[in-house]
Amino acid sequence: MKSVAVIGASLAGLYTARALRSQGFDGRLVIVGDECHRPYDRPPLSKGFLTGATTDQGQLALADAEEIAELDAEWLLGTRATGLDTGGRTVLLDGGRSLTTDGVVLATGATPRLLPGPMPAGAHTLRTLDDAQALRADLSSSPVRVVVIGGGFIGAEVASSCAALGHDVTVVEAAPLPLVPQLGHAMAEICSALHADHGVTLLTHTGVARLHSGGTEDRVTGVELGDGRLLPAEVVVTGIGVRPNTDWLVDSPLPLDDGVLCDAGCVTPLPAVVAVGDVARVNGVRAEHWTSATEQAAVAAQNLLAGSTVATHHSLPYFWSDQYGVRLQFAGRRLPTDTPRILEGSPDDRSFLACYERDGRATAVFAVNRPRPFMRLRREMLLAVPP
Repeated sequence: MKSVAVIGASLAGLYTARALRSQGFDGRLVIVGDECHRPYDRPPLSKGFLTGATTDQGQLALADAEEIAELDAEWLLGTRATGLDTGGRTVLLDGGRSLTTDGVVLATGATPRLLPGPMPAGAHTLRTLDDAQALRADLSSSPVRVVVIGGGFIGAEVASSCAALGHDVTVVEAAPLPLVPQLGHAMAEICSALHADHGVTLLTHTGVARLHSGGTEDRVTGVELGDGRLLPAEVVVTGIGVRPNTDWLVDSPLPLDDGVLCDAGCVTPLPAVVAVGDVARVNGVRAEHWTSATEQAAVAAQNLLAGSTVATHHSLPYFWSDQYGVRLQFAGRRLPTDTPRILEGSPDDRSFLACYERDGRATAVFAVNRPRPFMRLRREMLLAVPP
């Protein structure tokens, strides 16, 4: 293999490029990214970057100038991939260009789901650095009324950041309670209480009918709920999930179903094509988490260079979230019927460690402001993951 194209210049793409070099690939390496920025860290966008605690864009960089030089890659930034030929060896790019290569890494990530209808000024999603810069600018004036649509992790983090900046914040969640699919009802109820602890209004079991706008700049003025209520707002942030960026692959021979379908080694039915990160559905699971993207990279690179699946990805799902000065951490694979048990601390103190149990064994661990004991239990559970 003399050349590899990495399509996607974010976390998963960068880590796969690193893995290719560390595993001995010394051929042509091309990294294509639709954003104009070099790889940066996304988690701070809804937290420190939004509040201003992270002031320098350089603090978000995932690689410094020295490492960029050592990668010895060609960077095609601000360039969008538009198609993949039937053999999987030629990537079509915008502007009628193409890129022929021996191997392809699909790392195009995901894009936010949108509400139906237009997005007036003052209405935002939060996925990219440009998104975060635009939202931060709208939050930089005197206190405004903010409506966050979606009470998941991104929505909760944005609500937390807006509250810390002194804004009046309301979170609208369609489900009866946010985060139940991830944490179960008991733990989700504890996390939802964090909003009230910090003066944020949480409205559940209600959808959004449409956004209202007006004025000479056609800026957002409010959010109309499904039950007819109107919430005045100068800023609206929609965080209702993401969808994998696979539209450009619909005419390719790759199987697509909520992501690019791969085996346990991140290999697609085309052996010269692997997928990593948010766009990859590995063994039937698409994990939208930072850790999954980084762990998949080494395995995908190894299999791409080998031309077949010689290694598989086995890990324990892990994610974290920072809200209202509280760190939430989760690791494991829980079923809805698993029972959570408090091991130490107290939910009333917003500091505790819990494990989920099934038939007398631990299936997952969840912590609120208990990072050290959480990491200990996570390591123990990692040791139990089959090779």
